[in-house]
Amino acid sequence: MTVPNSTRRGPRGFAVSGWTSLAASAALLTGCASTVTGHPVAAGPSAVIQHVAAQLSTLLPDTAQFPARYEAVVLPPEAAAQASGDLTGVGRGSTVQPDGCAPPAQQFGPNQTAVAVGTDNETRATITVELTRTGQPLSALRDQLRRCQQMRVSRAGATTTVTTELQAPPPIDADDTLALHRRVVPQVSMPGLTQSMQTLTGQIGDVRIAVTYMSFSDAQPDTAALDELFTTAVGKVKKG
Repeated sequence: MTVPNSTRRGPRGFAVSGWTSLAASAALLTGCASTVTGHPVAAGPSAVIQHVAAQLSTLLPDTAQFPARYEAVVLPPEAAAQASGDLTGVGRGSTVQPDGCAPPAQQFGPNQTAVAVGTDNETRATITVELTRTGQPLSALRDQLRRCQQMRVSRAGATTTVTTELQAPPPIDADDTLALHRRVVPQVSMPGLTQSMQTLTGQIGDVRIAVTYMSFSDAQPDTAALDELFTTAVGKVKKG
């Protein structure tokens, strides 16, 4: 599978995944109050979402804007698709129970999903920024998470239990925000296999911003880095 300190809002949660190695390989190969412009698009029966005109790939924080300890790269579409599955605990091709709990279908491309990941080479923890284009308000995701606090995910003969806990939303200037802590526990559990994540999510128009700290250890998460990068990511989307 696999491969910031100006703002603090109290403790959040954690994470590393298979695409850490992808990020490292890519690194070797590659070396808040503005108005959003655009036009409204329908999001659902009772919501209208403003379209953010800028290309998603241009709205990612620059790799130099990641916290100092995190060596960051922008992932190509295929690696971004794998990373997205790791962040939800539901990889492509998985079967999810209960019904209705699988993450919404997602498209991958420079203007549909954009992902940058930074790795702390000492702890192997990662911090990931994922921008997605969506026609749904963030409240739709919140409602699904409330219904689906625990999921059983099966893929290629392996089964995991994904537990998600909603937390107090981060106070930041966005249309809506939420915070969650998630654990992905394999059925055959061994030390170092449980995946822990803390995610801060915000939405501005039709762009959803999710910043996730992930590790496989019981160490305290780097909440300062998480808060800093979330603030940076939201600010860049607001500026368009």
